[in-house]
Amino acid sequence: MKELEQRIQTSGRVLGKDILKVDSFLNHQIDPELMKRIGDAFAHQFADAGITKVLTVESSGIAPALMTSLALRVPLVFARKHKSLTLTDNLFTASVYSFTKQVENQISISRDFLDEHDRILIIDDFLANGQAINGLFTIADAAKASVAGVGVVIEKRFQRGHQLVVDAGVPLQALASISGFENGQVVFADERA
Repeated sequence: MKELEQRIQTSGRVLGKDILKVDSFLNHQIDPELMKRIGDAFAHQFADAGITKVLTVESSGIAPALMTSLALRVPLVFARKHKSLTLTDNLFTASVYSFTKQVENQISISRDFLDEHDRILIIDDFLANGQAINGLFTIADAAKASVAGVGVVIEKRFQRGHQLVVDAGVPLQALASISGFENGQVVFADERA
């Protein structure tokens, strides 16, 4: 998605050797028009996959997942990272380590919202080490739901998450694929081909 790549180039900031900060349009402040086009792109890619639900992890995955679910006209279910008074039992759970926050979270989805009849599309903002996606795979497996695909707004192809999804045999759609960072600049995968 060229528009997304251009936005990453103009508004993203590379921090260190493996962090990309895109909080001005994706995961702190959100550009709703860009998010709509992102959702439409995922919906187009997975239009014939028989999706019944879109699945993500709170909170940065919610915006692109919501726009995707709207375009597909299916419900969005998001895994919660924190327990609440209303989410206490009858849960599917998985442990997920966040590299950027340096913390392990127990993610949860109510068993009321996911079952063996569901064909899910996992959507997230980033794919780096694949921990969030792997946690959602674990929950989908526990629910006996089938995973029809994974859509990520930005993947860092140089980290292990891409291969984790490929090895699982699940179709993967990344709207921007980064092969690395050089001299503080983003290098997209198609630029190295």
